[in-house]
Formats: sequence, structure tokens, C-alpha cells
Amino acid sequence: MSSIAVVGAGIIGTTIAYRLQRCGFTVTLIDRDAPGRGASYGNMASIAVTEFMPASRPSVWAQMPKWLIDPQGPVRIRPAYIPKLIPWFVRFLAASRPSKLRELEAAGAALCGRVHEDLDALLQETRLTSMLSAKGCLSLYADEAEFHADRDHIEVLKRFGFRHEILAGNAIRDIEPALTRKITKAVLLPDNRSVANPYLLVAALAEKLQALGGRIQSGEVVSFEEGEGGVSALRFADGRRLATDRVVLAAGAFTGRLSRLIGEPIPLETERGYHTQIMAPGISLDHSIIWPARAFMVTPTAGGIRVGGTVEMAGLDAAPDYRRAKVLVKRAIEALPALKVEQTSEWMGHRPALPDTVPVIGPSAKRKNVFYATGHGHLGLTYAATTGRLIVDLMMGATPPIDLKPYRVDRF
Repeated sequence: MSSIAVVGAGIIGTTIAYRLQRCGFTVTLIDRDAPGRGASYGNMASIAVTEFMPASRPSVWAQMPKWLIDPQGPVRIRPAYIPKLIPWFVRFLAASRPSKLRELEAAGAALCGRVHEDLDALLQETRLTSMLSAKGCLSLYADEAEFHADRDHIEVLKRFGFRHEILAGNAIRDIEPALTRKITKAVLLPDNRSVANPYLLVAALAEKLQALGGRIQSGEVVSFEEGEGGVSALRFADGRRLATDRVVLAAGAFTGRLSRLIGEPIPLETERGYHTQIMAPGISLDHSIIWPARAFMVTPTAGGIRVGGTVEMAGLDAAPDYRRAKVLVKRAIEALPALKVEQTSEWMGHRPALPDTVPVIGPSAKRKNVFYATGHGHLGLTYAATTGRLIVDLMMGATPPIDLKPYRVDRF
């Protein structure tokens, strides 16, 4: 089998590297940091199979002006970054056409429909099944108006056959007593399960990779050497060189910088997300919860309760603005009045965002030995096992279980 360099040691890259090594390839997993220390460290730990709807849908556009003028709103664009975002927003607008939205919904549903089959297989073979909770997620609504505003989401779940159950009144607090009585309706999403600790999951998969003979190498890739078959070697910032037969670019929001090195620009942006980890919350929570009208999520994970959400467009290099995290905690207390904010830590990470919300999974259109696995947005953890399955199928010469045309890199 040939040698493969996987660039990016988040949940996507680490899963791919493990699966490839298990199939007999010689794999080197590369990242500037230790595995799982990027976006995978602080994600919301959710296997969110119902959350594949395009961000460019009309219900989002309707709220966007209100969100953007509210300094505490769920979407924030730093003014200095607006000029750089214009090309991305043009594509975002193009993805809002009704016919296009249907295509994008189908592409997301095709991936999400495979998630538990692929994830269960991965966790069973690695003996990590205890990482996945048995509980689902509750989507919360204060009144009929909020519920009605989310009707497009519920209709899509019905159309694609994703399980959901509408609850009202005391039935909501019967399963989550800590929730405020201001919540009058909820939708139970039983298949949106959560992970006990997303960072430890990545770290465990990295250990499994090494136990199979795979290598982990620290370094920043700054250039590629070209040969007759495409990319023949990677060059690191410190001058080191790694020869390879094939390359997988799975560096999340940083993949765009790498793709430009081979003349293949991807309209990849970062949606900067924030969380607050609360280790002494004073309440118990079985399900994760999401309140669409307030644009935040709470998940029991990593030994406590994690509050996260929000979208900040400010690029890869701007300093964090932790006021965003504090706003989310205030909103979480609206839903969970007895929540204590004690023993806390704050975090910011980069979600890799494409304007049509659909990831890039498949071969490069420029180099025949380069493959992409990037742009998974807020569904990186959700899509990881399925993305690993698809990339392995491609590299083994097998026919993938779904049509990969919607995820091609040259669709923009």
C-alpha cells in the first residue's frame, strides 16, 4: 500500500487517518498542534443529524438584519473584515435560490442519513462505544410564534424521514426538570446524541492510529513539491520534508490556505464559535438543548455542562472576543434558571464554513493524488465517521455508498 499524508488532526483528519491505516496504508497525520486541540477540542459534542439545513435558507435571511445590528446577536461581522467577506457572501446569496436549497438539503440529508451506521461501526471497532450518550436533543420554543418560525426545519425533517417528537407543557419538564416553565413547546430529536468528551475521542482515535503503526508528526505545512504524479512531498515551516504518495487535506478552516498552494482556491471561511465550560453547574442535564430563537446550545459533556453557539466572522487571525461567550451563558440561564456559573473556562474555535453549507469531500480537480475533507461547518463531529468511510472508499477504489458529486471541490 502507498504512503498517505493527512494534514489536519481534528476529528475529521484523525478519523480518516485511523481508517486508512487500518486498511493497510502507511499514514502520517500532521498538525501544528496535538490531535484534537483545534476546533474539535471545544465543539458542542453533538451528533446533530437533523441540523443539515443550509444556512442560506429564507428563514435565516429574514432574521439577518436584526441579528447584525444587535451587538449581542447570534451573528457578528467585524467591520474591518467585511471587504474580505464580499466574495463569500455573493456565493452565500447564490445558495439561497429555492431550487438550489432543495439540492443542498438533499446533499446534507444523504450524509446525515449514514451517520449512525458509520459512527456505530467506528466506535465498536475501536471499543469507544461508551463515548456516545443514549439521550437525544431538545429544541426549545417559548411560544407558538417561535415554533412557527422554525417550521421549515421541522418540514425538512418530515420530508427526509428524520425522527422527531413534538412535546408540550409538563411533558417537557418530565424529561428535563431543570428547564424553565417559559418553554411551552419542544421537539425531541432522539438521534441527535452527544459525545462524552469530543477532545478525548480524537485523542483516543490518535492512539489507535499509532497502535496500528501510523505516525503523528507536528509541524506547519507551508508548501508542496510536485512530481509526475502530482504532489510528491510536503515542506514544513522549519525546513523539514515529508515524501508521500498521496495527500488528504483535512485542516478545517485552514484548508483554504493549503489548497491555494496547488492553485485550487476554495471559498472557505471561518465561523468563529465560542463556548463556556461549566464544571460546577448545580443542575443535571440528560439531553442537550438548543433554543433556535436565542441561537445557543447547552450540552452535558467533558465532565460538566458546555454552553456554546454564535457565529463571528472575523477571519483566522483576529483575537477572540469573549463577550460573545458571556452572552451565551446569560441566554442559557433563561432556559435553565437554576444553572450556576462556577468553575468555568472560555474557548473560541474556527468552524470551516462554505457558503452553501455542504462540505467538500473527494478528489482535487487539480492534482490527481490530492483529496479533500473540509468545510463541514458545525457538523464536523457529526460527519466525521461518514467522511472517513467515503475517503477510504475513494482511495481503495471502491464505489462510495452515496453519490459524491454534490461534494466536489470544483462546484463553486
